[in-house]
Amino acid sequence: MTKSVRIFIAMAALLLTGVAVFLLTSENGDELPAGFARGNGRIEAEQVEIAPTIAGRVAKVMAAEGSLVKAGDALVEMDTDELAAALDRAKAQVALARQTKAESEAVVVQRQSEQRRAEHEYDRAAALLAGQNISEAVFEERETSHQVAEAVLGAAKARVATADSQIAAAEAGVRVIEAQIEDSSLFAPVSGRVLYRLAEPAEVVEAGGPILTLLSLENVYMEVFLPAREAGLLPIGAEARIVLDALPDYAIPATVTFISPEAQFTPKQVETMDEREQLVFRVRVRIPEELIASRIEHVKTGLRGIAVIRINASTEWPEALERRIPPELFE
Repeated sequence: MTKSVRIFIAMAALLLTGVAVFLLTSENGDELPAGFARGNGRIEAEQVEIAPTIAGRVAKVMAAEGSLVKAGDALVEMDTDELAAALDRAKAQVALARQTKAESEAVVVQRQSEQRRAEHEYDRAAALLAGQNISEAVFEERETSHQVAEAVLGAAKARVATADSQIAAAEAGVRVIEAQIEDSSLFAPVSGRVLYRLAEPAEVVEAGGPILTLLSLENVYMEVFLPAREAGLLPIGAEARIVLDALPDYAIPATVTFISPEAQFTPKQVETMDEREQLVFRVRVRIPEELIASRIEHVKTGLRGIAVIRINASTEWPEALERRIPPELFE
C-alpha cells in the first residue's frame, strides 16, 4: 500500500467519524432543532498537586504514573529523621521549662516567708514608734525591709508566670513538630489517576513542591464556548449530552455547572477561523459523579467530542442523544 493511499484512508476514516457525530446530534442530518446549543471540547478533570508542607527528603513514593488511587490512599512518605530529633529537643525544652517553674515556685515560697517576717517586723515597729519606744530611723529601716520583701516576692511570682509562658511555648513547639511529622505522610484527597510523578525517593523537595499530580476523577467535565445569543439563555443546571469522537454512537449525560460571567475571544484550540473571531462565553458541563464512579477505570482526559446543551427545558431530546453507553461495552 502506497503512502498516498494510506493518507487517503486515514482522512476518510476521520471524515466518517465526524459525519457520525454530526448525524448523531442532528435530526435528519440537518442542524440541531431549536432549543439546543452545541460546542466542541475535550474531556478534562481537575488536577490536584500532592506536595509536602515543609521542605524535606522523599522517603517513599507509593504510586506510579497512570495508577488509580482512592481518596485516603497513602501516596508519599517523607523522611522524618530530622523532625524526630527536633521533636526530642522540643520535648526536652518542655521538661526544662517545667523544672524552671518548679524552682521558681520554691523561690516564691521562700520569698513569701521573708515577706511575712518583714511585714510582722514592720507592724511591730509601727506600734513601737507610736509609743515612742524606737527611733524614726529604726522604723524607716523596718519599712524599707518590708517594701523590699514585697518587691522580691513580686519578682519571684513573675518568674513563675514567665515559666508558665515558656512551658506553653515549648508545648506549642512540640505540637508543631508532631503536626509536621503527621503531614509527612501524604494521602490522596480525592479518587483519581496519577498523571505525573515528579520526584523520586531520596530527592529533596521544597515546601509546596509537587511530588505527584493527581487527576481528580470526582470532577470530570468538558468546556465549550458558546456565543452570547445561546449562553445568555442558559441556566446553571441545564441538561447536556457529551458525544465523544471515540464513542460516536452514544451520549453521556451531563449538567451545566459553570457559565463564565464575561465574554472572551474563542481560544486558539477551536478549529475554525469563523468561530475564533467571535466573542463567546465559556461553559462547563460536568458528568455526574456517580456515573464516573461506575466507569472510573475507563475515564481518560483529553478525549475530544462535542457537548449538546438543552436551552429550553421543554424541548424533547433527539432520539440519538438518548442512547446511553451499555455496561457490557466495558466488560
